[in-house]
Amino acid sequence: MRLGLFLAYWPWFTPQEQVELAVLGDELGLDSVWISEAWGQDAVSVLGLLAGKTERIGLGSGLMQIPARQPAATAMAAASLDVLSGGRFRLGLGLSGPQVSEGWYGVAFERPLTRTREYVEIVRTVLARRTLTYDGSAFTLPLPADAPGASGLGRPLKLLAKPVQRPLPVYLGAIGPRAVRQTGAIADGWLPFLLSPDQPELLLEPLRAGAAEAGRTLAEIDVAPVVPVALADSEREARDLVRPWLAFYLGAMGARDKNFYVELAAGYGHGEAARACQERFLDGDRLGAALALTDELIDAGTIATTPERLPERIERYRALGADTLVIVPCGDKPAVVRAVADAVAARRLAPEARAASEDPPAAPARRESAAP
Repeated sequence: MRLGLFLAYWPWFTPQEQVELAVLGDELGLDSVWISEAWGQDAVSVLGLLAGKTERIGLGSGLMQIPARQPAATAMAAASLDVLSGGRFRLGLGLSGPQVSEGWYGVAFERPLTRTREYVEIVRTVLARRTLTYDGSAFTLPLPADAPGASGLGRPLKLLAKPVQRPLPVYLGAIGPRAVRQTGAIADGWLPFLLSPDQPELLLEPLRAGAAEAGRTLAEIDVAPVVPVALADSEREARDLVRPWLAFYLGAMGARDKNFYVELAAGYGHGEAARACQERFLDGDRLGAALALTDELIDAGTIATTPERLPERIERYRALGADTLVIVPCGDKPAVVRAVADAVAARRLAPEARAASEDPPAAPARRESAAP
């Protein structure tokens, strides 16, 4: 299992922390660093900065929001980042939710599965440097001459830039059953938040089903759960360090009657705590929201533990089939990164791991297709 860093967005991580932790990950030989966007800093600018500050570590958008850009613009950004990083870029995409799509970008949150599939198809067409024409239900390119306001002068074009990777890997962030199923059918990688080691099949089953429908297996998908991690002398103290992260996703990433993370938590059997957290967060009580989280809900979606128990908690993600563990370091962030890197490295050096390496599973092969 490989190790990545999720350095999110401001103010959770300052620009200085994003650079310092990315450089640390590069020095430690980690697999990848991922930058996200919500309604603050954008992902592309920070990834461009990190491309110039690092040498070997993979750089990923986790995620670039689909309603924020036309698909051709996303493909141009991906190609540029891939060239600037020397072939290290991985394109992670996500729809966000109706609150952000319609409230921030003014884009109707309609036909999300169709929109995602067509968006990915257009991005791949552009990155393959094929002349862009597309006739879909969400996107039509060039713009038809009879479209409202069209001049009729649009013409098919081909990307001028040449990405280093051919193909450039595309990841999707999805947790809804139908969206996860589609991810299994079309994506090179999957970046789920709140993938529980206790009940992984709730999300892995639709992923596996989607892959099978497309004639694929999970061996062709980089399963890369995003997991907040905190270490302390006691699990109680560690849980307190990850509470703000979990409360933000359950409280801010949606409306009272439509929050994908709350729905997923309910599917795990933690609906009462998730809804209590959401209600308090939306009422402006962020501290109360964080305190509404139960130990069981926190443990379902994070690694909040002591240094002694860290290896066993990491092992649970390897056991469910994770290929890349993408951690969100909380608390003493550099110390967490070093501790998790040491634990993952020690697992690779363990006798049983060395024996297994003589007959490696499919994951390393998948890494060849998705890594720099």
